[in-house]
Amino acid sequence: MPYRSRAFCVGVLAFAAQAAQAVESTQPIRIATHNWSSQVVMSHVVGEMFEKMGYVVEYVPIDSQAVYEAIRLGDVTLQMEVWEGAFAQSFEAALAAGGIVDAGDHDAVTREEWWYPRYVEDLCPGLPDWQALNACAEMFATPETAPKGRFLGGPVDWLKNDAQRVEALGMDFVVVNAGSASALWAELSAASQRGEPIVLFNWTPNFIEALYDGAFVEFPPFEAACLTDPSWGPNPEMTYDCGNPADGYLKKAAWEGMSEEWPAAFGVLERISFTNAQIAELAKLVDIEGLDHDEAALQWMEENEALWRSWMESAS
Repeated sequence: MPYRSRAFCVGVLAFAAQAAQAVESTQPIRIATHNWSSQVVMSHVVGEMFEKMGYVVEYVPIDSQAVYEAIRLGDVTLQMEVWEGAFAQSFEAALAAGGIVDAGDHDAVTREEWWYPRYVEDLCPGLPDWQALNACAEMFATPETAPKGRFLGGPVDWLKNDAQRVEALGMDFVVVNAGSASALWAELSAASQRGEPIVLFNWTPNFIEALYDGAFVEFPPFEAACLTDPSWGPNPEMTYDCGNPADGYLKKAAWEGMSEEWPAAFGVLERISFTNAQIAELAKLVDIEGLDHDEAALQWMEENEALWRSWMESAS
């Protein structure tokens, strides 16, 4: 367990005693957890904050697409990282159906896209343009995809529509999905050590950008019509002939009943806002420093006490 200063522990206990004098409900606040580190650590930070306010908290591992229907139905209370590129369609469909609310944006600006380490530019001239990448497709081939190149995508439940993009843009690539975020980084590390070409799914904010110099592939710029109107974009007969949003939102989602069942907690949730650098740090504590998710949350809280206290105190 990471070291906790005596001042931190005493201060937290005093703050918790004051905040927990009365809570509106003893029903558990159920916080969704997914399969990437920053989301799980952030969820534990928020859970720790709620517990210090006197609430009961449960963590619910759940599919990152199905979560929005679960929140809408009240089976899950909240989700801390709604990435526009991966989850906008599921989230916005749930909003339209009712029962779920937009609990506000983080300060962070996101991007989720095909990505390569910088040395690949020496092997494939013309990058980061997607057409230049496609012209070099064969150098990314593996035994399972040859003669086509391999694009290493994220886990299937992240639903990035990469196969539809490959088809719509006529790319000579096969999408192979990694089983987890850690599998992506293991492949990136191995390829980088050997200086081999690799193109894979990456995102920002993410600790990877502090470890590897690289760049996102530039596809035709995203517009919402790309997803629904075949006449938009370079392929007049198909959708998904574009990239992902280059400046996507990062939101929080909550069950609409949260504001009535746990109003003080909902007020805190609305005020919570992480930056790109803070989110990258949450992931780094687990993926680089090797802490468990709950340990990482406690360490982050000790190092950022003034910030999370301000979120709690401003909502009281």
